[in-house]
Amino acid sequence: MHFHYGELMPLRILDEALFWKHQEQEHTVVIRELVPDLEKKFEQELKEWEMVFTRTHGQVVQMIKTVVRSGDTVPPAVTDQVIHLINFCLQQSKRFVQQLFEILKLSQATQEVPTAITVIKHIIRESEYFIGIAQIICYHS
Repeated sequence: MHFHYGELMPLRILDEALFWKHQEQEHTVVIRELVPDLEKKFEQELKEWEMVFTRTHGQVVQMIKTVVRSGDTVPPAVTDQVIHLINFCLQQSKRFVQQLFEILKLSQATQEVPTAITVIKHIIRESEYFIGIAQIICYHS
């Protein structure tokens, strides 16, 4: 991601969060479909993550609307709200990655589907990409 967006940076990072929360929501479905015999515990946890990501996606949409209504200059209070939401998204993605590592480690059903291991590792890398972007924004603002 480029960092020359100036006043548009709140929208740019919110666009990233919007995209990645949708991706993570879809990834929960991909894993469940790829591993049809996934242990009930992990299946239920992934369903819960799907709902969580859907709600977070909605929060990001609302924040985008708030930023857009702010006009050309985003007030500091709104910028603070954006940073708070992005930090929330960052922590959420970290917990999701931990969950995926747990699935890789503990799910026998996943071990029996070699493609699932590859796909889950790819999903982890994608969430880690968002985590990296969000950390730069949150810790350098």
